[in-house]
Amino acid sequence: QVQLVESGGGVVQAGGSLILSCEASGGIRNIYGMGWYRQVPGNQRELVADIGNDGTTNYADSVKDRFEVSRDSFTTVSLHMTSLKPEDTAVYICNAKSTDLPYDNWGQGTQVTVSS
Repeated sequence: QVQLVESGGGVVQAGGSLILSCEASGGIRNIYGMGWYRQVPGNQRELVADIGNDGTTNYADSVKDRFEVSRDSFTTVSLHMTSLKPEDTAVYICNAKSTDLPYDNWGQGTQVTVSS
């Protein structure tokens, strides 16, 4: 099992920027991708961005051209968020995908609040 610890997050004004980071440990050998999801109470968890071991990235349409996901090392994924909007307010949750069970591994989440 992969353990994930997020850092970053907080409160920022609309138009501002934040950086989230996530460090993986434990069963990291078979990780093939890492990324970020977000969840608002009452809504489903949604993909924000992810990145494979080969550097291939995938973004939600709502964050394209504003957010950038990167793998700073094999075990670290970051999310650089710019031009933040109030609708970006959510708990941001780090994810690691593995070929071992469990296939999806989740962090505890970090709150991002964007004030208007």
